[in-house]
Amino acid sequence: MFIFIAIPAFVSAPSNVRNIVLSPLFWPYALAGLTGLTGLGLLATGLRAPKLVSKAASDFEGTKAAYLRLLGAATIMLVTVFIMPRLGLVWTAMLVFVSTAFLVRTSHPITALVCAIIIPLVLYAFFAHVAGVAIPQGNFVRLP
Repeated sequence: MFIFIAIPAFVSAPSNVRNIVLSPLFWPYALAGLTGLTGLGLLATGLRAPKLVSKAASDFEGTKAAYLRLLGAATIMLVTVFIMPRLGLVWTAMLVFVSTAFLVRTSHPITALVCAIIIPLVLYAFFAHVAGVAIPQGNFVRLP
């Protein structure tokens, strides 16, 4: 229900986008629908899965490290709010991606670093140059 209230009320599409696939109005619906389908799939898989008798090796009993990670995630979110107007959306997304990947101790740090650089740049190139949507730029380094 949130999909049908929030997206029409808060997402606007520029009038110069003629193709629905390139429109910023299309993608929130597409992503919300895919997220809903993924959630339903996870629910169905969880209900069908047998209950485990023993704990997995990744289960962690200590709550101190969990609270520290939670504090780290909250700090990343708070810092994001303050640096985004100064650095811009793309550079902030890169920094948040890297810091979050290392906060959760990724087992693929090189892949996380490469994805942190490539994904925001590709999304910026698509939305700024193909779809014609203005992406917030920072005060220091501006992308073409």
